[in-house]
Amino acid sequence: MKLRALIAIAGLTLSALAPLTVSAQKSARSYQTVNPGLVGRAQQVTGDRFTVATTTPQGVAVVARMMPRPEVLNAIDQGFAELFAVAQRHGYQNHLNFRDYTVFIARADRIKNSSGQYSPDIAIGASQYAGSVYDQGGFVYAAGMVLAFSPSAFVIAEHDRDLGRVSNVVRYEGEHILLYYNDRRLYAQTADHSRGGSHPILQ
Repeated sequence: MKLRALIAIAGLTLSALAPLTVSAQKSARSYQTVNPGLVGRAQQVTGDRFTVATTTPQGVAVVARMMPRPEVLNAIDQGFAELFAVAQRHGYQNHLNFRDYTVFIARADRIKNSSGQYSPDIAIGASQYAGSVYDQGGFVYAAGMVLAFSPSAFVIAEHDRDLGRVSNVVRYEGEHILLYYNDRRLYAQTADHSRGGSHPILQ
């Protein structure tokens, strides 16, 4: 089960931000277009220092602790391509541009799940999941988490293999943002997985 959480980004100071190194391989998007308050909030949530900014071949902004491998950037694009394809089948028209999104890649807080399977996840506060089977003592493990809708951004964990899982997590976290812009009723029904339901939301 994947967890979604909307986090406000107002009121952050830029002095707390780590400097970003911009990839020479980037396309037209410059790092200044990565919202600095969003970078600061992502660092606050994950405890990481995001020092690298780049883009995928299709133009998704990617902010990370270290330069992602080309295979990871391609996996991110693949996840969005799958998301956009299913969205179009549902008649959705908004927010179907790769450049609409920013993906943060954070250090994984665990590498394997309780079954011993490879599952890089991040630890976040239990919040509405407190007391549930997902509560690990005040926190839960999540494959990804939505940080904001405008600018649209989410965070995933670093992977060194099973990059198909990266594509899946990108598609699943992207579903929440895409539904927010296209179908508020379905978004409201599926935003909080503590009430049941899982990904993929859109078939």
